[in-house]
Amino acid sequence: MILLEILISGAAWLLLLPTLVVFIEVVLAVTHRSKPTDLEGERPRLAIVMPAHDEELGIEATLRLILPQMERFDRLLVVADNCSDNTAAIAAAAGAEVIVRTDAAQRGKGYALDFGVRHLKANAPDIVMIIDADCQVTPGAIDRLARLCARTSRPVQALYLMHAPCDAGTQLRIAELAWVIKNQVRPEGLRTLGLPCQLMGTGMAFPWAWISTARLATGHIVEDLILGLDLARAGAPPLFCPEALVTSNFPSSSLGVQGQRTRWEHGHMSVILREAPRLFFESLKNRNAGLMALAADLCVPPLALLGLQVGLLWSTSLIFYVVTKTMYPLWITSLTAALLALSIYLSWLRFGRHIISLGNLAIAAVYPLAKIPLYLRFLVARQLDWVRSKRDD
Repeated sequence: MILLEILISGAAWLLLLPTLVVFIEVVLAVTHRSKPTDLEGERPRLAIVMPAHDEELGIEATLRLILPQMERFDRLLVVADNCSDNTAAIAAAAGAEVIVRTDAAQRGKGYALDFGVRHLKANAPDIVMIIDADCQVTPGAIDRLARLCARTSRPVQALYLMHAPCDAGTQLRIAELAWVIKNQVRPEGLRTLGLPCQLMGTGMAFPWAWISTARLATGHIVEDLILGLDLARAGAPPLFCPEALVTSNFPSSSLGVQGQRTRWEHGHMSVILREAPRLFFESLKNRNAGLMALAADLCVPPLALLGLQVGLLWSTSLIFYVVTKTMYPLWITSLTAALLALSIYLSWLRFGRHIISLGNLAIAAVYPLAKIPLYLRFLVARQLDWVRSKRDD
């Protein structure tokens, strides 16, 4: 029994640590309001690289939002990557510069980005911005990202949010709130301490000196996470810019939603296992607080998985208490569960009341159960290759 108590207690402490990271980030975001950065002076010369794979249905609308924000010497480069539709023709007709990449052996966003950045070298810009072809860029976002990037000489990440359809069910509403917690609340908490954030895949601006030498041509399914960590190690940790908003929509196809979740969550968990221990060691070795913050933030698993782990361990601790009357493991897991629940509630209270009602939010307690098959597939059939999400039924 003593050995079992040690194992349960050890697991409880392991779960308390990432939960505590989330709780601290949420409390900082909820209790502090950062002032927008004043950005004056001449805007640097900008090139936007837009990787696009079979995006004929939505790319024109995206370009129409971006083109009015461009200045005279800016470039908008669409990389039509392994397309089987009219993406290239539609983008060119809308006014974008278009290059076509065809390589069936090397598929994925990272290869498309590398192709686009190498194309820019003949006439290199000051700033390179990456925006996905299915995103909506709010007015002023491009200017703010470019100026902040130039002023700090660091990568800058816009606030990137995903929206559920108007008629979406409770599960997708919960997923939207989880996205807000991950991409808005937690980075805002880190920002209040002057700490860096993770890259989110779109709405990213980079000084040319950094992006031109970055390792882009990878087939990793979460290439944005890898890129952000690489840059932080090299001395350019990304900054969060919540005043610049980029949005996208969850796929209307249930298969598309499932494909997105599998790619994001399998990729995130793979990066945790591969990168987190090394990142912690490097941050300690170099006494780098920013790198340590990124390592701690990275170690937080997807929110549903964290909730599932906490719930399972709390139930185990309760059974152990009933059998042995040993309270210690149950006390730790109860504290962890309370901190996680409070983090979600505070996030909803400040940032999510327009997304889901409090009554429906209560369903979040059972929401992780629906994702058990996804996490089991990570153990037995992990997704390693990039696959475009199916947008529509």
